[in-house]
Amino acid sequence: MRKNVLARSLVSVTAVVGIAAGSLAGASTSFAASGSASTQSATTAVVTPFAVVNLGLNATQAKGVQRWLKANWGYTGGIDGELGPESWKAFQRHLKAYHGYTGAIDGVVGGGTVSALQRFLRDNGWGYTGAIDGQAGSGTQAAFKTFANWCVANA
Repeated sequence: MRKNVLARSLVSVTAVVGIAAGSLAGASTSFAASGSASTQSATTAVVTPFAVVNLGLNATQAKGVQRWLKANWGYTGGIDGELGPESWKAFQRHLKAYHGYTGAIDGVVGGGTVSALQRFLRDNGWGYTGAIDGQAGSGTQAAFKTFANWCVANA
């Protein structure tokens, strides 16, 4: 019996740590242990991640970006400080119109979206000076914060 309690505790702690680290977003299998040592089963579940990609922005900064997107790029979602797919669809419309984004308006923050965002941040004086490489590293995030702070101040 003590082994089951330890196993359940270990599984629970591992799941909590994994969720906190964001590493379980694509997981599809979980383990469930019953109260008896002789009865164990595996359960398959589909995990649908809620794709919030703030690229280092805090909630206030993300709300500023959402207000800018609502005022200029057809964002109709809530001003909640979480840049989810609807926020990114609106941003992709902007990036497609002016900054060379050629992908689908799908709200997915992939390399094409980040490359176009880097061009936007470089070409409009938001402080991005790095390579247009589609990687949202520290330089991209710092410039995005500069833009977001402007959005907050000018909302």
